[in-house]
Amino acid sequence: MIFHSTFPDVEIPGETVPEFLFRHTRHLGEKAALIDGPTGRTLTFAVLEKLSRRMAAGLAERGFSKGDVLAILSPNLPEYAIVLQGTALAGGILTPINPLYTPREIAHQLTDSGARFLVTVPPFAGRAREAIEGTAVEEIFVIGEAPGATPLETLLATGAPEPHPEIDPATDLLALPYSSGTTGLPKGVMVSHRNVCANLRQSEVVEPVSPDDILLGVLPFFHIYGFTVIMTFSLYRGAAIVTLPKFDLELFLRTIQEYRVTRIHVVPPILLALAKHPLVDRYDLSSLRMLVSAAAPLDAEVGRAAQERIGCLVKQGYGMTESGPVVSVNPDDPERIRLETSGLIVPNTEARIVDPATGEDLGPGQRGELVLRGPQMMLGYLNNPAATARTLTDDGWMHTGDLAVIDEDGYLSIVDRLKELIKYKAFQVAPAELEGLLLSHPAVTDAAVIPLPDPEAGEIPKAFVVTRGEITADELMAYVAERVAPYKKIRAVEFVDQIPKSASGKILRRVLRERERAGA
Repeated sequence: MIFHSTFPDVEIPGETVPEFLFRHTRHLGEKAALIDGPTGRTLTFAVLEKLSRRMAAGLAERGFSKGDVLAILSPNLPEYAIVLQGTALAGGILTPINPLYTPREIAHQLTDSGARFLVTVPPFAGRAREAIEGTAVEEIFVIGEAPGATPLETLLATGAPEPHPEIDPATDLLALPYSSGTTGLPKGVMVSHRNVCANLRQSEVVEPVSPDDILLGVLPFFHIYGFTVIMTFSLYRGAAIVTLPKFDLELFLRTIQEYRVTRIHVVPPILLALAKHPLVDRYDLSSLRMLVSAAAPLDAEVGRAAQERIGCLVKQGYGMTESGPVVSVNPDDPERIRLETSGLIVPNTEARIVDPATGEDLGPGQRGELVLRGPQMMLGYLNNPAATARTLTDDGWMHTGDLAVIDEDGYLSIVDRLKELIKYKAFQVAPAELEGLLLSHPAVTDAAVIPLPDPEAGEIPKAFVVTRGEITADELMAYVAERVAPYKKIRAVEFVDQIPKSASGKILRRVLRERERAGA
């Protein structure tokens, strides 16, 4: 059976994201749109639009045109929104890169996306210069000043006319965030203007953000959660966003107190800190009205503990990069919040629960793979038709790789994963990537990586390794750590005689997970 949203459909605009955003915010003029938390530096809605248009003109002056890709390697700063809207106004596509990436990981995304330009910040300029070697990147722009990079101010100071490329919102891309999807290495997720505009309209039904709200942009903007739900949606709704370049608990709490933040989107580890850390008691968090948790499953008891301690509502939502991201959210109404669930499916969205073994549709209360259809679903994976075909059906249904239940009232609960990704503090870690690195070590003959439950991180990567020489677990973990972002580091190693595999040679991670659970 098909589960339909309990909300009526909304109209999906046929505009580009900048047109849609600026049409709704132009009247806000001198109201603060983005505030740099540590310094208080502020961009108004009027200045955001003006500088976005100047950036588009500067890009066009350099030959950047429709379909070209611009990458951004930056922490959360007010300029992030200028770079997004400016790139889009020029007809380009923004690919946001994780600031924790090593030069090797950055280079992979630059090469795969075909990026022509890269925007970064002075502390990352050295990594950026190393990463662009051998890629198509022609120029690095920096928010500030750094050797070997052009100041972003140069683009914004142009006197060139603003370009007006013809863009089809349904088929032309706004962004290329990278996700491991249901399995494998990170892939470019093709997100159109219509995908994002649809998700903005869908989200406002259950997320009543207003110009009176002050949000905290602490979740990274390179991640679809921060990119769409915090940065783009909150600006569309006219709220002010206070940006933080990274999560530091004391800075996080001090910023809430100083700016009287009303609403925050978080991940479960942050809620755990709010529920238990003694530092929380030193700050006045009375301005908070709502905490929204997503990106990884939330333990309902942790949510209730945070809610009781802080005195504001807590609710949960669900989404993924490939789904725009928002699929379901609990309403703001305290009488309708079911904290143990991911809430109600947003408008214009259909869902099915499918038996993974038979492919048959299941009914309310039955557990199976969540399959989705709606205007917010991605167009596919860049340069990867095989992965696209495994995820998207010809009639528009998208396989999530998540096991779920939808109850009689339409509330969605994510109960497990079919996909093999590890969720470390809501970041995706692909076992295949870590296995490939382990196998590149001369002392390793075979390897498999699985998630290990962890009370603080959610899951951590554990490696099972077959060796042919003398090597310690610490040496192997250090070898991988030198080559990946910190959240991808292997945290535990077990040496084994062989890795369980199917007749076709596929690693049976399920067997290793079951062995681990039995041992625990």
